[in-house]
Amino acid sequence: MLRLYDSAHGELRALRARDDGKLSIYLCGPTVYDVPHLGHGRHALVWDVLRRWCTFTGLEVRFVSNITDVDDKIINRAAKEHVSEREIATRYEEAWFAALDRLGVARPSAVPHATHYVDEMVTLIEDLLARGAAYPLDDGVYFDVTKVPDYGLLAGQALESLRAGARVESRDDKRSPLDFALWKFAKPGEPSWMANFGPGRPGWHTECVVMALDLLGEDFDLHCGGLDLQFPHHENERAQAVALGRPFARHWAHHGWVMSGEEKMSKSLGNFTTLDELLAEHDPRAYRLLVLRSHYRSPVDVTPETLADAERALARLDALARRFALAPSLRDGMVVASARAWRGDAAALYDAVRADLDEDLNCPAALAKLFDALSSANARADRGEEGPARELAEAINVLAGALGLELLVSNDEIDPATTKLVRARDKARAKKEWSRADELRAELEALGWTVEDSSAGTVVRRA
Repeated sequence: MLRLYDSAHGELRALRARDDGKLSIYLCGPTVYDVPHLGHGRHALVWDVLRRWCTFTGLEVRFVSNITDVDDKIINRAAKEHVSEREIATRYEEAWFAALDRLGVARPSAVPHATHYVDEMVTLIEDLLARGAAYPLDDGVYFDVTKVPDYGLLAGQALESLRAGARVESRDDKRSPLDFALWKFAKPGEPSWMANFGPGRPGWHTECVVMALDLLGEDFDLHCGGLDLQFPHHENERAQAVALGRPFARHWAHHGWVMSGEEKMSKSLGNFTTLDELLAEHDPRAYRLLVLRSHYRSPVDVTPETLADAERALARLDALARRFALAPSLRDGMVVASARAWRGDAAALYDAVRADLDEDLNCPAALAKLFDALSSANARADRGEEGPARELAEAINVLAGALGLELLVSNDEIDPATTKLVRARDKARAKKEWSRADELRAELEALGWTVEDSSAGTVVRRA
């Protein structure tokens, strides 16, 4: 059984699902006001790997990830560019999914938008007001954190400790400096919705509670995200459900930062690299492999050196695929283990990899076993043990696919000029510049290449 580190309990715990054979996961999605950076990429990749692995082992996974399409940051950007908030949200939602498609991240089962759930948020706030867990001030409606006895669970601190360490707030009429806005009253020129307690818009912490409970139901299995969301965002979500008497997430899991030198990579620090910038220069699979090489709860340092090393490792995997003419494992979407007959060394590899991944998603250990098996498969083939070598190579291919890594088969050496055209075409496709992508396809075909699209981007083979 899969065990994950539970942020609410501070220990490894078995991921016990509400419904046998099924798994319900909620992942906090992006606030769409800018292009995604590498931290967002890791955020998506970590939980894509978990989802794929759970599917691989036979679970039916319902994976929900939202879009925050109303927020101060969106409003501010729209005002700066003199366009509507809807235009900003639509533009950057498209950029988000274009980047994730290039990374080979599977689309969620459902993608709720905050603006589609405002009526339900109003109902939730009315219920909290009626229960005495919320109160109005002149700029909005606030949640009273003292109404939740175990407030601070995800922070690992008691309420009094958190209150003592809270920074000075801009207003002193809140009952506690930790109280947070459920609803922000309307300001001139900003989007707003009607509510009995006053026109306005929902606070960020209110959105996911409503969407998660609506799409996954009470007592759903796993709520996940980055360490930056653990407190206060996820704690504030949980607090609202507790105050309403509604069972929320059974388990909580959080991933570590992407580092830039000694600092966390983030937009607020101004040290972020966009996913488009990385994908214009590197094989998209290299970033997935780099993420897999670090345990999801540990930081990962993304540098030209670490990316180059990941690409060298990919070259070894692709060379294996070429040597044994392996069929692509991801062309039909998710890979499922039950469809495979495991035996001999292939079965031993599967058991070893599963043991690692079922123990807090230990991808670095699992990858090490895959690369050891790669060396073994090549050595066996060199000795003429074609059958066992092929079985092991096919198992590596399938297990890599279970992690979202597609091995590419090509018997052709790609020259630098072709590589440049391939990357230009991938960049055009990411920007939805379809005419330009078609022009680049024609250029590649004129050079004698057959052009195919895969989850990892453009693949070329000699015609």
